[in-house]
Amino acid sequence: MRLLKTAFHPDISPNDTLPESELVMIERHAARGIVIKGDDILLLYTQRYHDYSLPGGGIDDGEDKVAGLVRELQEETGAQGIRNVKPFARYDEYRPWYKTDADIIHMISYCYICEIDDELGDTAFEAHEVSNGMKPVWMNIYKAIAHNEDIIANSDKKGLSIDRETFLLKVILNELVLAN
Repeated sequence: MRLLKTAFHPDISPNDTLPESELVMIERHAARGIVIKGDDILLLYTQRYHDYSLPGGGIDDGEDKVAGLVRELQEETGAQGIRNVKPFARYDEYRPWYKTDADIIHMISYCYICEIDDELGDTAFEAHEVSNGMKPVWMNIYKAIAHNEDIIANSDKKGLSIDRETFLLKVILNELVLAN
């Protein structure tokens, strides 16, 4: 899968990720779904951060990437009939880790294009997703990008993932929406 970008949080230097660094790094793999209908895209709105993101999340140990994608789409959006899954691109990022077992997390996001049935079923959010006010929404991709850019420029409560999500939405717009 092609690598779109390797991003470093402002508090992380590329030298911090080298083997000779004294910092402890963990690696997390995630699968993210790209579901498009015209100019609309299936996203997650998170009330806590007031932003839009691609649905998806962590791949469990030993879980196939596509199986993880299907599970996450079902849990977070209630997507049904997930089909025609195709690899799109990967986004790597290094950022500070907030738990005591490591200093840095290397997040590897595998993005897949897919189709789903028109009707969404019930979600199965985790407790932190519920407390963050997450909900699935069909959103015009232009409006989602503009909204996230406004949050990046003007909000002090933005989450760590908004830069990744906005970057990915722009690539999706240029390569998948405008190309068709």
